[in-house]
Amino acid sequence: MIAFRHTLHRLARSESGVAMTEFALAFPFMLGVGLLGLETANRTLVEMHIEQLAIQIADNASRIGEDSVLEDRKIYESEINDLFYGAHLQSTASVDIYSHGRVILSSLQVVDGTTSQQYIAWQRCMGMKAATSSYGVEGDGLSGGGIVGMGPPGLEVIAFEDDAVMFVEISYDYQPIVGDPLSFGSHEVTAIASFTVRADRDLTQIYQVDPSDPAPVARCDTYQQSGLASPN
Repeated sequence: MIAFRHTLHRLARSESGVAMTEFALAFPFMLGVGLLGLETANRTLVEMHIEQLAIQIADNASRIGEDSVLEDRKIYESEINDLFYGAHLQSTASVDIYSHGRVILSSLQVVDGTTSQQYIAWQRCMGMKAATSSYGVEGDGLSGGGIVGMGPPGLEVIAFEDDAVMFVEISYDYQPIVGDPLSFGSHEVTAIASFTVRADRDLTQIYQVDPSDPAPVARCDTYQQSGLASPN
């Protein structure tokens, strides 16, 4: 009994394990802070990447069309498919934009016979996420006085007569590195971008290069990846 008390007394006075004990107590907190910092940095990078993809798609969509000196540029379904495929190539493996997100490309135009009535002439989509446009669907504004434009309230973009605006929306479900306990409250990452068409364009329709063998149409009522597009 005396020996036991003596051992307890020696342990009480010992300071050899203080540093290790303090480290053991502090380590979970340090680990949590480190992982939270990692998750925050990754979320920021993903948001930047999604924004860059939206800008890239809108910019490229404003440039497509068959060059012609005799008539306005025609655009083709295959070119739109290539736009989506290009975004797939630019998307990193960790983001995988079409497995976890949705890209919506809209053509905002002015109704024929009017000078400013805005409507969505056509819309094409790609991605597995069940998301729809926040600013309207194909045909909106064609009747009933038109729509204000596309974009957040008070910041809408508009098209001018005989012109078009390529408006891109991306909705993406963020994939956390660590998991939900250390991730943000909302997993959805969104981005929008718009560019005015760069050259005179045939705004009447989207054409097929070979009507007898039409290219797939990236319809907004289907949910798929960019497998319908292939490099030239």
